[in-house]
Amino acid sequence: MKLVRQDITKNGAGSVKLVPEEPEDMWHVYNLVAKGDRVSGVTVRKVMRETASGAGEAERVRLKLEVEVETVEYDKVASVLRVRGKNMLESEHVKLGAYHTMELDQQRPFVLAKAVWDAMAIDYLKQACDPAASADVAAVMMQEGLANICLVGASITTVKGRVETSIPRKHGPAVAGYDKALNKFFENVLQAVLRHVNFAVVRCLVVASPGFTKDQFFSYMMLEATRRDLRPIVENKGKIVLTHSSSGYKHALKEVLAAPAVLALIKDTKAVKEVKALDDFHTMLANDSSRAFYGPGHVFAAHDRLAIQTLLITDELFRSADITTRRKYVDLVESVKAGGGDVYVFSSMHISGEQLQQLTGIAAILRFPLPDLEDMEL
Repeated sequence: MKLVRQDITKNGAGSVKLVPEEPEDMWHVYNLVAKGDRVSGVTVRKVMRETASGAGEAERVRLKLEVEVETVEYDKVASVLRVRGKNMLESEHVKLGAYHTMELDQQRPFVLAKAVWDAMAIDYLKQACDPAASADVAAVMMQEGLANICLVGASITTVKGRVETSIPRKHGPAVAGYDKALNKFFENVLQAVLRHVNFAVVRCLVVASPGFTKDQFFSYMMLEATRRDLRPIVENKGKIVLTHSSSGYKHALKEVLAAPAVLALIKDTKAVKEVKALDDFHTMLANDSSRAFYGPGHVFAAHDRLAIQTLLITDELFRSADITTRRKYVDLVESVKAGGGDVYVFSSMHISGEQLQQLTGIAAILRFPLPDLEDMEL
């Protein structure tokens, strides 16, 4: 994300001019824009013009509008944000107060104005404009006949490609077609890797599978890369890591990111820190349940006793249309940080955030046990 102009103060009014540059930026904008904000930029509006014969004719015109946000919709397939609200800028084509849906897209500048820039909004802005917050890891999650090519960024886990091929069994009359089908499958996966993985950006390419499928694919890929002089593969062989996974589906990514060989390459990235924090929480919940709690009631009760060492929370909770609810969670995050605790804000579009969302979206590891909390109905 490119920050063109900034005029904000913490807990005060202000505005920023931004230019989203890649798909993940749109997710950051989704977290930044809230109900009541004002978004201005160039948009397209269909207007009716009267022809010489007196008939009406629809025409699409480009114009600058300022919309007071009422709803925000994120289209993760197209990586587009749709902001709907009342027009606050005088225009010959759109009346003041008329509703308009503005599309925010990549490479299209816009200005975002807020009445209050709270701590979370400022944090999101910093994350969005951090050049290091691009895709950290590319992963090929595979099993015989199925492969998912995923990009794991700081905030989003995206399945960029899916390869499915019918593989006959090794035994019986179909055995003759097994090798041919497997090679066709590997070729399709290799083409997907070349199409979707930018080695100039990612720190490593993880190839994961149950059994020996990953090893067979790696051998095929390196053989073909040498034979066909596929420079991206040949020059980045050292970035390719093989590891075990329970399946070829996206949900197995969590165990892949925790693999020692992968951790060694990406140990300082946001995604890995969040996966480790979630693992630590599950371990504590299993071994000492009086020091691990989830759900708003128990977490806030633990905070009242200044017991939180690590807070895990999803960004979904900060998108509440109710200002009081959002303020409550923002204050919790700031208070835990001020008390020396660690805070991890998980993206609900990330594999680890999806798992935390299943635990109500908020959890905490405590400094000391609170056994009486376990018996409280909150």
